[in-house]
Amino acid sequence: MIAAPKLSSTFLQPSGNTLPEPLLALRKQRGTALVDMPLPTRKTENWKYSSRYLKMDDVLAPSLPAAGKAGPGLAVAGYHVVFHNGIMVPEASDYPDVEGIEIQSFADLDDDEARELAERLDNTLDSTAVQLARLNSARFEDGLYIRLNADAVLDQPLYIVCETDANSPGSAYPRIYVDAGRHSKITLVEEYITSGAESAMVNTVTEFALSEGAQVTSIRLALDGDTVQHIGATGARLKNNARFESHTVGFGGPLRRHDLQVRLEGPGAECVLNGVVVTQGKQHYDNHTSIEHVAPHCNSEETYRNIAADESHAIFNGRIHIHPDAQKSNANMSNKNLLLSTGAEIDTKPELEIYADDVKCAHGATVGQLNADSIFYLVSRGIGRREARALLSMAFINELVERIPVEPVKETVQARLNLFFEQTFNEA
Repeated sequence: MIAAPKLSSTFLQPSGNTLPEPLLALRKQRGTALVDMPLPTRKTENWKYSSRYLKMDDVLAPSLPAAGKAGPGLAVAGYHVVFHNGIMVPEASDYPDVEGIEIQSFADLDDDEARELAERLDNTLDSTAVQLARLNSARFEDGLYIRLNADAVLDQPLYIVCETDANSPGSAYPRIYVDAGRHSKITLVEEYITSGAESAMVNTVTEFALSEGAQVTSIRLALDGDTVQHIGATGARLKNNARFESHTVGFGGPLRRHDLQVRLEGPGAECVLNGVVVTQGKQHYDNHTSIEHVAPHCNSEETYRNIAADESHAIFNGRIHIHPDAQKSNANMSNKNLLLSTGAEIDTKPELEIYADDVKCAHGATVGQLNADSIFYLVSRGIGRREARALLSMAFINELVERIPVEPVKETVQARLNLFFEQTFNEA
C-alpha cells in the first residue's frame, strides 16, 4: 500500500516575524498542528476531482518576497488596499476616513488588539472541510483587519487588490478579517491578480463576522495568471437579521479552488450566493459551498453557473444543512452548467440535508450543451456561427453578472468574459 503524501515541513517555515506576539503565537500553534498533515488524495471526498492538480513541491514553500512594486488593480474610484505577495502596501493604499470604521494591518495592531483578533481567527471555517486553509493560519505574514462599529456605513466599496509577483517560485498567504458591528454596512471587493510567469501558489482566507442586522456584500474576482495555483477559503457567521451577499467570479488555471462556508446563526439571517466560473484549455476550477441553517426563520438563495471549454474541468459541490432547530427555513440552490466541447468535463454535486420538518427547500443541477436550434436561428438571421455561440454562452451567465452591484466591477467582468469567448470560439 502506498502511503498518503504528507505536507512537507518546508511549508511550515514562515519567513516574516513582524506580527505582534499573540499572532506569532497563533501562527506557531497552527503550524505545530499541521506537522505530518496528509495531503488530499482521490480518496479525500471533497478533493476527489482536484487532488491530482494540487502541486505542493518544495520549490513553492518559500514565501514570495515582500519587496516590489504593486501592479494596478481595478482602475476605479474608491477606497483601495493593496497586498503584494500577502503583505500590505500602505503607500499604494487609500484607506477610508469614516467615523466608526477602522482598517489596520495585522502588523500594526497592538498586543491587546492582536490578542482579540487571534481569538477570532478561524472561527468561521470548518477546518476538517478546508484542510489547506489551516496552512494560511500557519504562514500568514500580514493581514487586513476591518472593524465596523454599530451603525457604521462605508459609503463606497473597499477594493482589496491582492497581487502575486510570480517572478520567482514561491507562495503567498493573504489574510482578511471583517468584524461588522450591529447594523453596519460594507461592500468589499477582492481582486486576485498576477505578474510574472513562474510557478506560484496563493493560499487565501477571508472571514466575516456579522453582528445583528449587519449587511455585507462580498465580491471576489479570481483573475490569477496561468502559472498560479489559487486555493481560497471564505467564511461568514451571521447573527440575528444579518445579511450576507456573495458574488464570486472565477477564471480557470492550473488549479483554482474556493471554499465558501456560511453559518446562519441568528433568527432572520439570510444569505445570497452567486457564482460564475469559466474554464478553457486544460484549466481547472473547483467550487465548494456550504450553508448551515442553524437558527429558525432564515433564508438562503444560491445560484452558481459554470462554463467549460476545450479540455478543461469545472466542479461544483454545494451543501445546505438544515439543523433541527432551524424551523421555518427557506433554502434554494441551483447549479447550471454548460459544456462547450466534447473534451470538457463538469462535475456537480448539490446536497440537501434536512433535520427540521417545517421548511421549504429545493435544489437542482443541470449539465448541457448549446442548443443547436438556437444557433441555427441566429445564424439564419445573419449572425456568424462564432458570434452566435458567444452570444448564447454569454446569455447563459449574464443574469448573474448583471447582479453584481458595483458597476465598474461588472464592466471588468464582462470585458474579461468577452475575451474568454473570443479565445474559445476561434473558428471562422
